[in-house]
Amino acid sequence: MTITAPAAAIGSAHALKCRECGALYPLDASYACFECFGPLEVAYEAASVTREQIEAGPNSIWRYEALLPVLPGAGNRPGLQPGFTKLVRADNLAAALGAETVWVKDDSGNPTHSFKDRVVAVALENARRLGYQTISCASTGNLANAVAAAAARAGLKSVVFVPSNLEAGKIVTTAVYGGTLVAIDGNYDDVNRLCTEVAAQRDWGFVNVNLRPYYAEGSKTVGYEIAEQLGWRLPDAIVSPVASGSLMTKVDKAFREFVQLGLVDDRGYQMFGAQATGCSPVSQAFRDGHDFCKPVKPNTIAKSLAIGNPADGPYALDIARRTGGAIADVSDDEVVEGIKLLARTEGIFAETAGGVVVATYRKLLREGLVDPGAEVVLLNTGDGLKTLDAVAPTSQPTITISPSFDDFEAAYNEVSA
Repeated sequence: MTITAPAAAIGSAHALKCRECGALYPLDASYACFECFGPLEVAYEAASVTREQIEAGPNSIWRYEALLPVLPGAGNRPGLQPGFTKLVRADNLAAALGAETVWVKDDSGNPTHSFKDRVVAVALENARRLGYQTISCASTGNLANAVAAAAARAGLKSVVFVPSNLEAGKIVTTAVYGGTLVAIDGNYDDVNRLCTEVAAQRDWGFVNVNLRPYYAEGSKTVGYEIAEQLGWRLPDAIVSPVASGSLMTKVDKAFREFVQLGLVDDRGYQMFGAQATGCSPVSQAFRDGHDFCKPVKPNTIAKSLAIGNPADGPYALDIARRTGGAIADVSDDEVVEGIKLLARTEGIFAETAGGVVVATYRKLLREGLVDPGAEVVLLNTGDGLKTLDAVAPTSQPTITISPSFDDFEAAYNEVSA
């Protein structure tokens, strides 16, 4: 049933709103509109926050608490305190690519080494509010890590579902937290369908199913931080990895909210999306001029982006077109090259999603879709230690010798000639 007046508010959040028809609902565990089956998102009353208030907050996502769907004091409760990760000026990478100003927003510095800690923190606050004792998710790996760790810290149970063919590192770094890890013989879309069924039968808080409207808002903090770390201004362009498409849409939402609040000047910026060719339904739709995404069967080393039926794909398409950006894809070989290029130029070891972003930015430059003089922020959403298999075959010892100085001299002179 829709509502015509706000239910009990959560900070400045006052309702869930259908992104298609605008119907309003209470702030409960709902994610789809009863009227048109469109997705729900959090709607807010007009907020009032200053730069000074934000700067006085903690060095975590909770410095933006007033702009998130959480009860006051979220930053004071037990949690992993994600956010406020480094924005690295990447001059060496820019020089290698023939660009002028490049930044890397490096979210590998989060507690479980991916941006998913942000979204889980916001979802967990609402799981607590709604009385859930078990937290769950469908995941391609990073979200499973984040849910298992956050639940352990909060003293809650976790049950997370993943494809059985995930990278070994992501399996281990989920299981180590002691929750229940369920591996499914299928791809992410199979896992997600099962989780939707389980969510309907069990009283669990699925962060990316029945808690998805709150979960998704956590991604806004990436955009908030970029604007603040640039000295309260917006960059010329963002290159974001695209899996479900939610991160790209929420960074755009963050920028628009900061403009509306008067925290940054209103100026044009471009939003670019990056996918791996082996799972590129949004890129294909952009290239074909469609406003919908045709589902695909994923086949790529970038497993964190391997969502064949992306929920927010249509919204990512709209944002790319509205901002004069684009959505493009790159091969697995290019992904590996992107990982290694970022590592050897800036000392940042990105997981495969980061390699997708770097390689896509290089492609956008080559095809003239982004100005080399533009100030661009690349989003690195995870740590390369999680996806070692992608680069292991081409990242081995340069030389192997006996413990002899003469052998070292001979071998070193040969490889350095």
